[in-house]
Amino acid sequence: MEETIKILGIAGSLRKGSYNRAALRAAQQLAPDGAALEIFELEGLPLFNADNEKPLPAKVAELKAKIRSADAILFVTPEYNYSVPGVLKNAIDWGSRPYGDNAWEHKPVAIMGASPGMLGSARAQYHLRQMFVFLNMHPLNRPEVMIAQADERFDDHGNLTDESTREHIRKLLVSLVDWTRRLNR
Repeated sequence: MEETIKILGIAGSLRKGSYNRAALRAAQQLAPDGAALEIFELEGLPLFNADNEKPLPAKVAELKAKIRSADAILFVTPEYNYSVPGVLKNAIDWGSRPYGDNAWEHKPVAIMGASPGMLGSARAQYHLRQMFVFLNMHPLNRPEVMIAQADERFDDHGNLTDESTREHIRKLLVSLVDWTRRLNR
């Protein structure tokens, strides 16, 4: 029997009613057999400041420990100003610091995102892929999950109600688990 793949899920939004946080909760429910998705909340993560790298703030140390114990990462990002939100970039920066202590190194990673607009966070997702080059992460190329018109796919309580979107998320998670196992052979 294969070991359970531990996926660490991080949403790039702090807003309680965020579609991206809701999509991450849906992904947690849709994790395939043989996988478990744990959510790390970015609330309370301090702004990156190299003066505070030693010792790391407690919330940062917790983030880095969660990254290291995960087999794979799932980022769920909104798009702000054609890119990733500052809160997500901040978490990524902390995870890679101090220099020479990159917790993201060699992690398989998948991305999805939601937006009330038509592009479903596409530009933010492509910016994340650029960051993965420096971080030396292993991105899953397909399937891409860009949840456009998110306001029509979630109910007022943040539940994903669109079955087609649920199926896309399932496929992404199955592919991430397979990708992670392939890389770890």
